[in-house]
Amino acid sequence: MCEQDRRTRIADAAIEIVAEQGVRALTHLAVDSRLELPRGSTSYYMRTRRALLEAAVARLAARARADFDAIAGPRSDRAPDVRGAADGIAVQLDRMLGPRRRDTIARYALVAEVSAAAELHEPLARAAFSRPLAVELLIALGASDPEFAAAGLVSLCEGLVFDRVIGSRSLDAPEPGSAASIDELSQVVQAYLRGVLGG
Repeated sequence: MCEQDRRTRIADAAIEIVAEQGVRALTHLAVDSRLELPRGSTSYYMRTRRALLEAAVARLAARARADFDAIAGPRSDRAPDVRGAADGIAVQLDRMLGPRRRDTIARYALVAEVSAAAELHEPLARAAFSRPLAVELLIALGASDPEFAAAGLVSLCEGLVFDRVIGSRSLDAPEPGSAASIDELSQVVQAYLRGVLGG
C-alpha cells in the first residue's frame, strides 16, 4: 500500500471514530486499533493530533466534493427552473442525511473542536455547501442579487440538514432516501427560491 493510500485510510478512520464516538475519542492509538495497524503507525504519518484533525477535515471536504460531482453529473446547457433546481438540491441534502450521515455528524463534531482555528474552521465550514456554486445557480435562475440569495440558500440548506440530524425535525421527519424526504426538502427549497426570485 502506498503512503497516500495509507494516509487516506487513516483520515477515513478518523472520520468514523469522530462520527461514532465524538472528537475526544480521536487519538492515534484509536486509529491504529480501528485499522488493525501496529501501534505507532498513525503517528508515523501524522505526528500530532492537530495533523490528524487536519487530515480528517481535508478528507471530509474531498468526500463531499466527490459525492456532489457524482450525483450532479455533467452540467446542462439548459437554463434551470425552480422546481428542477430544488429537486437537485433536495437529493444532495437527503444524501447528507442518509448515505453520508456519518460524514455529516463528524463535520458537526469537528466544527465545534476547531472553531478557534481559522485554517481548519474555514475549509470545514465550506465542506458541505459551495456558495460559489449557489451564486451560479441563482444567476442562472435570474436572481436580482445572486450573492445575497446564494448566502441565504446555503444557510437554509445548513439549517435543514442540522434540524433533520439533531434538531426537532429529527424526531419525526420522513426516512432519508424516501420520496417523502426528498419531496419535503424540495418544497422548502422551492419556497425559498420563489421568495428571493420574487414569486
